[in-house]
Amino acid sequence: MTKERLAGMHGIGVDRMGAAADEQTNDLTGVRPVEAAANEIKAGILRLENFDTDLRSPPAAIAETKRAVEDDAANSYLPFIGQDKLRQAVARHVGVQSGLEIDWRRQVVITAGGLNGVLVALLALTQPGDEVVMTDPTYIGMINRVCLAGAVPRLVAFAAESGAWRLDFEALRRSINPKTRTIFIMSPSMPSGAVLNQAEWSAIAELCADACLLLLYNAAMERIVYDGRSGFHPASIPAFAGRTVTIGSVSKEHCMIGWRVGWVVAAPALIDRIALVQISDVVVPVGIAQGAATVALEEGSDAVIRAVAEWQRRRDMVVKELDGLPVIAPAGGWSMLLDTGALGHGGEKASALLLEKARIAATPMVNWGEVNGRQFVRFVFSNEPVGRLRGMGAKVRHALGCA
Repeated sequence: MTKERLAGMHGIGVDRMGAAADEQTNDLTGVRPVEAAANEIKAGILRLENFDTDLRSPPAAIAETKRAVEDDAANSYLPFIGQDKLRQAVARHVGVQSGLEIDWRRQVVITAGGLNGVLVALLALTQPGDEVVMTDPTYIGMINRVCLAGAVPRLVAFAAESGAWRLDFEALRRSINPKTRTIFIMSPSMPSGAVLNQAEWSAIAELCADACLLLLYNAAMERIVYDGRSGFHPASIPAFAGRTVTIGSVSKEHCMIGWRVGWVVAAPALIDRIALVQISDVVVPVGIAQGAATVALEEGSDAVIRAVAEWQRRRDMVVKELDGLPVIAPAGGWSMLLDTGALGHGGEKASALLLEKARIAATPMVNWGEVNGRQFVRFVFSNEPVGRLRGMGAKVRHALGCA
């Protein structure tokens, strides 16, 4: 019997949580949607449910976008796999991160955002029934794309060790079998904020080499790391040479979510397959956005460093507010998890209580993991300034009955 294409796929939950928060805002103000941001402040709702940031996109990228609107060359189906300047900029960027020489002509495809890159890479590199090893928890949009490609996600749970999320090496080894095609990792991970260390990457590299597996590496947040950590690109490990498929975007590091520009970098034989799928999907990435992405990448890392410093201040405030509650400080990324199961509430119930009693919008992690899923809620701290986050701890304790 043929497997139903959408089997194993679930809604993300963020949209439902956002709609519920909007509804409360509307009830209090009666105005929607033009004054939404001001209304949320009046309503006092902390918007911690969605992976957004209020930090400004690079001014030079905004200016380039405006220029491109009048540029006839940007209003074209060609080139299918992305503008040359952007592919060159991506090759330089990934080359700096990985220490490898990247041939922009033969190894880079531009995509309509990072998650478009995820899907086309999975469609190109896996066959129906292949297994894809992922961490638990993982952003459900990544899990859904594995399912949509006809592959099977096999989740390996992170374990809490000494106040950090760490990979279970033995569980990772046990997950590998003859059906395994690839290991699909994001670091920092969504939603936990786990950042893999070099020992963990080396263990994954050994597994990939021994079992002839590919590594799909979601690099969308690789430089958003805290406490003096440095970004680490797995392709810098020799065992990953030729096996790593890097998927990135300007959405998060450069605060350019709405531009929908991403990329895939891989060995030429792999990129040929990925390019064919990409052309068969969206045909061409957004023309008027590619120049802006090029500018953002060419500006260097200073703006990213400043943004990371601000996100770390926000993370630190939330960690301080939740001190004593079952939460692990994320080593990177935009979000952290609260174990509401340890407080007597499943994630869905806790999310409802937080909105109703504390005016905090937080998404439950149902279906985001098998082990680390339904007992957690996620707090996204990247979209609220420190002043608005101050005091949230007392609200959380009151809502969940642990004051």
